[in-house]
Amino acid sequence: MKLTQLLMSRYFRRYVERQLTHDTLRRQWQPLLGYKEMVKKTYLHGEDRPWTDAFKQKNPPHSQHPSIYVEPIKSWHIFKGDRVEIMVGKDQGKQGLVNSIIKERNWVYVEGRNCDYVLQGQSKLVPPSCIKSEKPLLVTSQVKLVDPADNKPTDIEWRYTEKGERVRVSLSTGRIIPLPTGAKELEDFVNPSTYVESEVDTKEDDLVEVTFKPNLCSFEQDIMNVMKIKETRKRAKTYWY
Repeated sequence: MKLTQLLMSRYFRRYVERQLTHDTLRRQWQPLLGYKEMVKKTYLHGEDRPWTDAFKQKNPPHSQHPSIYVEPIKSWHIFKGDRVEIMVGKDQGKQGLVNSIIKERNWVYVEGRNCDYVLQGQSKLVPPSCIKSEKPLLVTSQVKLVDPADNKPTDIEWRYTEKGERVRVSLSTGRIIPLPTGAKELEDFVNPSTYVESEVDTKEDDLVEVTFKPNLCSFEQDIMNVMKIKETRKRAKTYWY
Protein backbone atom coordinates (compact mmCIF):
# COMPACT_ATOMS: atom_id res chain seq x y z
CA MET A 1 0.00 0.00 0.00
CA LYS A 2 2.80 2.41 0.88
CA LEU A 3 4.62 1.58 -2.36
CA THR A 4 1.45 2.30 -4.33
CA GLN A 5 1.00 5.67 -2.61
CA LEU A 6 4.64 6.55 -3.26
CA LEU A 7 4.39 5.70 -6.95
CA MET A 8 1.11 7.59 -7.33
CA SER A 9 2.54 10.71 -5.65
CA ARG A 10 5.55 10.65 -7.97
CA TYR A 11 3.32 10.02 -10.98
CA PHE A 12 1.10 12.99 -10.13
CA ARG A 13 4.13 15.26 -9.73
CA ARG A 14 5.59 14.14 -13.05
CA TYR A 15 2.20 14.58 -14.70
CA VAL A 16 1.90 18.16 -13.44
CA GLU A 17 5.43 19.05 -14.57
CA ARG A 18 4.90 17.48 -17.99
CA GLN A 19 1.53 19.16 -18.44
CA LEU A 20 2.87 22.58 -17.45
CA THR A 21 5.79 22.20 -19.85
CA HIS A 22 3.45 21.13 -22.66
CA ASP A 23 1.12 24.08 -22.03
CA THR A 24 4.06 26.47 -21.98
CA LEU A 25 5.29 25.23 -25.35
CA ARG A 26 1.81 25.62 -26.82
CA ARG A 27 1.52 29.01 -25.06
CA GLN A 28 -1.83 27.98 -23.67
CA TRP A 29 -2.86 27.73 -20.05
CA GLN A 30 -5.24 25.03 -18.93
CA PRO A 31 -5.82 24.92 -15.17
CA LEU A 32 -5.34 21.47 -13.66
CA LEU A 33 -7.65 19.92 -11.13
CA GLY A 34 -6.24 20.57 -7.66
CA TYR A 35 -3.59 23.03 -8.87
CA LYS A 36 -3.52 26.47 -7.27
CA GLU A 37 -1.03 29.15 -8.16
CA MET A 38 0.46 30.72 -5.04
CA VAL A 39 1.26 34.42 -5.27
CA LYS A 40 3.68 35.84 -2.73
CA LYS A 41 1.95 38.47 -0.61
CA THR A 42 3.81 41.74 -0.20
CA TYR A 43 2.85 43.96 2.74
CA LEU A 44 3.33 47.70 2.96
CA HIS A 45 4.82 48.25 6.41
CA GLY A 46 4.25 51.73 7.75
CA GLU A 47 3.61 53.43 11.07
CA ASP A 48 0.83 50.97 12.00
CA ARG A 49 1.49 47.61 13.60
CA PRO A 50 0.41 44.45 11.69
CA TRP A 51 -2.42 43.56 14.10
CA THR A 52 -4.18 46.94 13.87
CA ASP A 53 -7.16 47.85 11.67
CA ALA A 54 -5.23 50.68 10.01
CA PHE A 55 -2.60 48.20 8.77
CA LYS A 56 -5.31 45.89 7.37
CA GLN A 57 -6.94 48.80 5.53
CA LYS A 58 -3.64 49.67 3.84
CA ASN A 59 -3.09 46.00 2.94
CA PRO A 60 -6.44 44.67 1.68
CA PRO A 61 -6.69 41.11 0.30
CA HIS A 62 -5.24 40.49 -3.19
CA SER A 63 -3.36 43.81 -3.13
CA GLN A 64 0.22 44.11 -4.35
CA HIS A 65 2.69 46.82 -3.38
CA PRO A 66 6.06 47.71 -4.86
CA SER A 67 9.00 46.12 -3.10
CA ILE A 68 10.81 48.40 -0.63
CA TYR A 69 14.44 47.48 -0.10
CA VAL A 70 15.57 47.75 3.51
CA GLU A 71 19.16 47.40 4.65
CA PRO A 72 19.38 44.27 6.83
CA ILE A 73 20.57 44.77 10.41
CA LYS A 74 22.03 41.75 12.20
CA SER A 75 21.79 43.16 15.71
CA TRP A 76 20.03 46.35 16.78
CA HIS A 77 21.97 48.71 19.02
CA ILE A 78 19.29 51.40 19.51
CA PHE A 79 16.23 50.61 21.62
CA LYS A 80 13.15 52.36 22.88
CA GLY A 81 14.17 54.82 25.60
CA ASP A 82 17.68 55.54 24.27
CA ARG A 83 18.90 59.09 23.85
CA VAL A 84 20.01 59.76 20.26
CA GLU A 85 21.20 62.72 18.23
CA ILE A 86 19.76 63.55 14.82
CA MET A 87 22.41 63.81 12.10
CA VAL A 88 20.33 65.17 9.18
CA GLY A 89 17.41 67.49 8.49
CA LYS A 90 16.08 70.59 10.19
CA ASP A 91 16.69 69.12 13.65
CA GLN A 92 20.31 68.24 12.96
CA GLY A 93 22.39 68.34 16.14
CA LYS A 94 19.38 68.05 18.46
CA GLN A 95 18.92 65.17 20.88
CA GLY A 96 15.84 63.29 22.01
CA LEU A 97 14.48 60.02 23.34
CA VAL A 98 13.41 57.18 21.06
CA ASN A 99 9.72 56.49 21.69
CA SER A 100 8.97 53.98 18.93
CA ILE A 101 10.79 51.57 16.61
CA ILE A 102 9.63 49.85 13.41
CA LYS A 103 12.22 47.22 12.53
CA GLU A 104 10.52 46.28 9.24
CA ARG A 105 11.65 49.63 7.78
CA ASN A 106 14.66 50.47 10.02
CA TRP A 107 12.67 53.40 11.43
CA VAL A 108 12.98 55.14 14.77
CA TYR A 109 10.77 57.94 16.11
CA VAL A 110 12.39 60.56 18.31
CA GLU A 111 10.14 62.30 20.81
CA GLY A 112 9.42 65.88 19.70
CA ARG A 113 11.91 65.81 16.80
CA ASN A 114 11.59 65.70 13.00
CA CYS A 115 7.94 66.76 13.16
CA ASP A 116 5.46 67.93 10.54
CA TYR A 117 2.61 70.33 11.23
CA VAL A 118 -0.69 70.00 9.37
CA LEU A 119 -3.65 72.39 9.55
CA GLN A 120 -7.04 70.72 9.69
CA GLY A 121 -10.62 71.91 10.03
CA GLN A 122 -10.25 75.18 8.17
CA SER A 123 -13.73 76.69 7.79
CA LYS A 124 -15.62 79.90 8.55
CA LEU A 125 -17.30 78.51 11.66
CA VAL A 126 -14.57 76.29 13.10
CA PRO A 127 -11.04 77.62 13.69
CA PRO A 128 -8.23 75.51 12.22
CA SER A 129 -6.28 73.14 14.41
CA CYS A 130 -2.60 72.37 14.02
CA ILE A 131 -1.69 68.69 14.34
CA LYS A 132 1.90 67.75 15.12
CA SER A 133 3.18 64.37 13.93
CA GLU A 134 6.63 62.85 14.25
CA LYS A 135 8.26 61.48 11.11
CA PRO A 136 10.52 58.42 11.02
CA LEU A 137 14.30 58.49 10.85
CA LEU A 138 16.59 55.78 9.51
CA VAL A 139 18.52 54.10 12.28
CA THR A 140 21.41 53.27 9.92
CA SER A 141 22.38 56.77 8.82
CA GLN A 142 20.17 59.51 10.31
CA VAL A 143 20.57 59.03 14.07
CA LYS A 144 23.41 58.12 16.43
CA LEU A 145 23.44 56.94 19.99
CA VAL A 146 24.51 59.52 22.60
CA ASP A 147 27.31 58.58 24.98
CA PRO A 148 26.23 59.59 28.53
CA ALA A 149 29.89 60.14 29.49
CA ASP A 150 30.43 63.20 27.25
CA ASN A 151 26.88 63.70 25.90
CA LYS A 152 28.08 63.37 22.29
CA PRO A 153 27.04 61.03 19.47
CA THR A 154 29.15 57.93 19.09
CA ASP A 155 29.36 54.58 17.36
CA ILE A 156 29.08 51.50 19.55
CA GLU A 157 30.33 47.95 19.56
CA TRP A 158 28.87 44.86 21.24
CA ARG A 159 31.25 43.20 23.67
CA TYR A 160 31.14 40.73 26.54
CA THR A 161 32.07 41.35 30.14
CA GLU A 162 33.97 38.95 32.41
CA LYS A 163 30.64 37.57 33.62
CA GLY A 164 29.55 36.84 30.04
CA GLU A 165 27.05 39.69 29.83
CA ARG A 166 26.59 41.30 26.40
CA VAL A 167 26.93 45.09 26.64
CA ARG A 168 27.23 48.15 24.41
CA VAL A 169 30.60 49.90 24.47
CA SER A 170 31.19 53.42 23.16
CA LEU A 171 34.01 53.61 20.62
CA SER A 172 34.82 57.24 21.53
CA THR A 173 35.20 56.88 25.32
CA GLY A 174 35.31 53.11 25.79
CA ARG A 175 32.60 53.18 28.46
CA ILE A 176 29.61 50.88 28.74
CA ILE A 177 26.27 52.35 27.66
CA PRO A 178 23.55 50.66 29.75
CA LEU A 179 20.45 49.28 28.07
CA PRO A 180 17.14 51.11 28.69
CA THR A 181 14.05 49.37 30.00
CA GLY A 182 12.57 49.44 26.50
CA ALA A 183 15.22 46.96 25.32
CA LYS A 184 13.34 44.18 27.13
CA GLU A 185 10.04 45.11 25.53
CA LEU A 186 8.58 42.50 23.17
CA GLU A 187 7.04 43.05 19.75
CA ASP A 188 3.55 43.40 21.27
CA PHE A 189 4.75 46.17 23.65
CA VAL A 190 4.74 43.87 26.69
CA ASN A 191 7.61 44.02 29.17
CA PRO A 192 8.08 40.64 30.88
CA SER A 193 9.61 42.26 33.97
CA THR A 194 6.39 44.19 34.67
CA TYR A 195 4.02 41.31 33.97
CA VAL A 196 1.76 40.22 36.85
CA GLU A 197 0.32 36.73 37.03
CA SER A 198 -3.44 36.29 37.07
CA GLU A 199 -5.77 33.40 37.79
CA VAL A 200 -5.92 32.33 34.14
CA ASP A 201 -2.11 31.97 33.84
CA THR A 202 -0.33 28.67 34.27
CA LYS A 203 1.68 28.62 37.48
CA GLU A 204 5.45 28.25 37.40
CA ASP A 205 5.34 25.17 39.65
CA ASP A 206 3.05 23.42 37.15
CA LEU A 207 5.42 24.24 34.30
CA VAL A 208 8.55 22.83 35.95
CA GLU A 209 6.80 19.77 37.36
CA VAL A 210 8.06 16.55 35.77
CA THR A 211 5.02 14.46 34.82
CA PHE A 212 6.73 11.98 32.49
CA LYS A 213 9.90 9.98 33.04
CA PRO A 214 11.11 8.18 29.91
CA ASN A 215 12.29 4.58 30.22
CA LEU A 216 12.93 1.53 28.04
CA CYS A 217 9.80 -0.37 29.12
CA SER A 218 7.11 -1.32 26.64
CA PHE A 219 3.50 -0.22 26.92
CA GLU A 220 2.51 -3.50 28.59
CA GLN A 221 5.40 -3.29 31.05
CA ASP A 222 4.41 0.25 32.04
CA ILE A 223 0.88 -0.93 32.83
CA MET A 224 2.20 -3.84 34.85
CA ASN A 225 4.48 -1.54 36.85
CA VAL A 226 1.64 0.86 37.61
CA MET A 227 -0.70 -1.97 38.67
CA LYS A 228 2.17 -3.73 40.52
CA ILE A 229 1.84 -6.95 38.53
CA LYS A 230 4.86 -9.23 38.58
CA GLU A 231 5.35 -11.74 35.80
CA THR A 232 6.79 -15.00 37.08
CA ARG A 233 6.26 -17.06 33.96
CA LYS A 234 9.11 -17.61 31.55
CA ARG A 235 8.74 -16.86 27.89
CA ALA A 236 8.80 -19.94 25.67
CA LYS A 237 11.70 -20.29 23.27
CA THR A 238 11.08 -19.25 19.69
CA TYR A 239 12.82 -20.98 16.83
CA TRP A 240 13.21 -19.42 13.40
CA TYR A 241 13.69 -21.72 10.42
